[in-house]
Amino acid sequence: VQDQFKQTAITEMKHAEKIAERLWYLEGTPTIKPAPIKVGVSLKEFLKLDTKAEEEAILLYKKIIELAQKEGDVTTAFIFKEILEDEEEHHDLFTTMLEEV
Repeated sequence: VQDQFKQTAITEMKHAEKIAERLWYLEGTPTIKPAPIKVGVSLKEFLKLDTKAEEEAILLYKKIIELAQKEGDVTTAFIFKEILEDEEEHHDLFTTMLEEV
């Protein structure tokens, strides 16, 4: 479990870097603050919180992709489609782990 969480965290950091690079390229400024991180006291609670966070990220990234496509920003849409694919894999991982706990 620990190795899975570590790999997921590394992937999430890479996502943050890609998003920051795209914002910099577009000369943008983040318009929202990151939500506080909630940490569960048990593995089950931790997995539930992570599953919910992934669901929220998936919805957000789908909206960003849709908006980027409407604006004709193919590159941003592509970047977020790649990130979305990872987020869906994380969601699958966490829900599978949650079933086993």
